[in-house]
Amino acid sequence: MTRNRLYLLFFIALIAGYIYLAYAISQQQTHSTFTPCVFKNATGIACPSCGSTRSVVLLVNGNFTSAFMLNPFGLIIAAIMLIGPFWLLYDVILKKNTLHLAYQKFEQAVKTKWVAAILILLVVANWIWNINKGL
Repeated sequence: MTRNRLYLLFFIALIAGYIYLAYAISQQQTHSTFTPCVFKNATGIACPSCGSTRSVVLLVNGNFTSAFMLNPFGLIIAAIMLIGPFWLLYDVILKKNTLHLAYQKFEQAVKTKWVAAILILLVVANWIWNINKGL
């Protein structure tokens, strides 16, 4: 993926994430049963990322332990949402490509069979945990 395409997609994803997070925080008081998860709506079974938005909302409210227990992926998402804009701005303003290089290194690492296997096992373990928690 080219640098410009990656940065554009990352920017769009960050904006969409912040908009959805603002919506989720605003709906926090209503305790809505709506879930945007297509997999859960179709099967009734939680997907590996179910609860990650609620996890990020808990982090915003300072409930770190509860956020981790709900879905550890929320911590990863929150870290990306926190660091991402600054990293993107740094590269764009200073005409660097550190984010693109990091993306390329991550992409190469994931192509390594043992790294891919570990990541898949972590996702499956989180999925089993989500199902057992009744998310």
